[in-house]
Amino acid sequence: MRSIIPTSLAALALLGLAGCSSLPSWDSLPSVSGDKVLGLVTPYRLEVVQGNVLTKEQVAMVKPGMSRNQVRDLLGSPLLTDIFHENRWDYAFSIRRQGAAPQARHLVAWFEGDTLKSVDVPDDLPSEKEFIASINTFKAGKVPKLELSEEERKALPVPVRPAAQAQEPVGPVRSYPPLEPRS
Repeated sequence: MRSIIPTSLAALALLGLAGCSSLPSWDSLPSVSGDKVLGLVTPYRLEVVQGNVLTKEQVAMVKPGMSRNQVRDLLGSPLLTDIFHENRWDYAFSIRRQGAAPQARHLVAWFEGDTLKSVDVPDDLPSEKEFIASINTFKAGKVPKLELSEEERKALPVPVRPAAQAQEPVGPVRSYPPLEPRS
């Protein structure tokens, strides 16, 4: 009996060590920043949008000579205004969305006093349609047809409507006096 216990403990230890060798090493395990955790679970990623979305159409409306309030009305409040550089407004934008490439842009508006002097626009500033297409992660398949053509409507069979039949009242039939008094 005494020799069975050490033998069984040794067998369990060998099985445990054999099981450990089949697991991947900690260095080869993907981290949480990868696509999957431990190769099994895809974590939810929070969509992070920072700053102002600026498009070519918005920036095209901004012209030198506009006041600060007019620029703010068109582009929104700047993400960064520096008290040491009062003549500069920084519009920064970044977005990280699962299934789409991350984007980052930086636009600078330069002022002389209260008047817009110039705008430094990045070369990769998209139009509204380009921006929406770049963040759209909806994988659209075949779009269903939602409306019939006139020929298809005429080809449909005419529905047969059954004749309305008078139904016998269910339950006791009651007679009520008129609501208005007769004169």
